[in-house]
Amino acid sequence: MGDVMGDISSKRGKILGMESDGHFQIIKSLVPLAELYKYSSHLRSLTQGRGVHKRRFDHYEEVPKEVEHKVIEEYKKSREEGD
Repeated sequence: MGDVMGDISSKRGKILGMESDGHFQIIKSLVPLAELYKYSSHLRSLTQGRGVHKRRFDHYEEVPKEVEHKVIEEYKKSREEGD
């Protein structure tokens, strides 16, 4: 559980809570969609193949400034390469 929670936090995620459901431990969190690319494979490697995740859209939120600058620079670079 600690490894998964740490991984969620490293992906700019916010842990909302934890629950038990029989043998399952459920972590509820909010994580930006951009950080969840190939997450099921990563989660399975963290949990020896036992972890699964579900996701659904919740809301839009302002991007942190450092991420904003990175996205803008990548866009400008792609535009220059296309010209």
